[in-house]
Amino acid sequence: MVDILAEKPRKGRGAIDNPTGRFEPQTRHRIDDGWGEIAGEGDDGLPPLRTFVTPEAARAVITRNNSPDIPFDRSINPYRGCEHGCVYCFARPTHAYMGLSPGLDFESRLFAKTNAPAVLEAELRKPGYRCGAIAIGTNTDPYQPIEKDHRIMRGILEVLAAFEHPVSIVTKSALILRDLDILTAMAAKGLAAVGVSVTTLDGDLARRMEPRAATPARRLATLRELSAAGIPTTVMAAPMIPGLNDGELEAILSAARDAGALRAGYVLLRLPLELKELFEGWLAHHRPDRAARVLSLIRQCRGGRLYDSEFGGRMRGQGPYADLLAARFSTACRRLGINSRRAHDVGLDTSRFRPPPKAGDQLALL
Repeated sequence: MVDILAEKPRKGRGAIDNPTGRFEPQTRHRIDDGWGEIAGEGDDGLPPLRTFVTPEAARAVITRNNSPDIPFDRSINPYRGCEHGCVYCFARPTHAYMGLSPGLDFESRLFAKTNAPAVLEAELRKPGYRCGAIAIGTNTDPYQPIEKDHRIMRGILEVLAAFEHPVSIVTKSALILRDLDILTAMAAKGLAAVGVSVTTLDGDLARRMEPRAATPARRLATLRELSAAGIPTTVMAAPMIPGLNDGELEAILSAARDAGALRAGYVLLRLPLELKELFEGWLAHHRPDRAARVLSLIRQCRGGRLYDSEFGGRMRGQGPYADLLAARFSTACRRLGINSRRAHDVGLDTSRFRPPPKAGDQLALL
């Protein structure tokens, strides 16, 4: 009889295990081969998990959507997978399309769209292109650790700045401050806005839930520096996880307001596809005392299920608990002066969009 080994948390990684993607014909399990546990170098007794980055030649980089739940119709994702390793990330199931696991593979086997700036420029030059704000960071973080070396996001911003094209960015990383020069100049023209995701103010919870993202204190400091530079900022208190971090909602909003955030948003935890089992496994290891209550509250917000994908409710949930969270958010924003009329007057300008001349182009006479 084969002894299937229980998975263990790996230091610096969010997912507990690496379940086979839903499209694969076989499943994988760790087994005891009779030689005992692997002698690893980490404190968890397992060998260190390295990050591998595969260059990817993208044919197009602007992704379109018509979802009624989100306020943008186009986005760019410079990377597939995310080294931040946030266990709750709703993008994890997309790694199954690559023949990989939404678990540890998602945070350690990454793909970089190295030609993204050049492809973006070609798309913006198409005669039929109509300008609309591009959202970046809506799926995986454009400023995850590998961006420090690959600099794809900076290349994208250089293209957008040259075309005077508006952009909104969401990140958990302080690395965005590297590009403050570009973002400050764009914001002065009404072309840039940044959202910083702050899920918790508890450093220990953040370390377990978002192991390679910036600390909560560093994210608030990033908000402060962006705001001081004149860049419109939003705090994303997302995801709110019932029974785990939702009690911090007001404190997160208050800290972000003090750091200069003009706007705020929140999203209820989403657990599509394989993410349900991944999150349940994480709870069992890291918060076993709360696991049953957290899962029960999620079901109360999702019609008795762990996830409901219906438009109109998937971002906020339904039922008394979800309604209470929404009321708390609205009350806190009013009290703190967040999401005021002044904040909504800070919009992104699409009227400035102009493709710059290419090398060799004939100059206009007038």
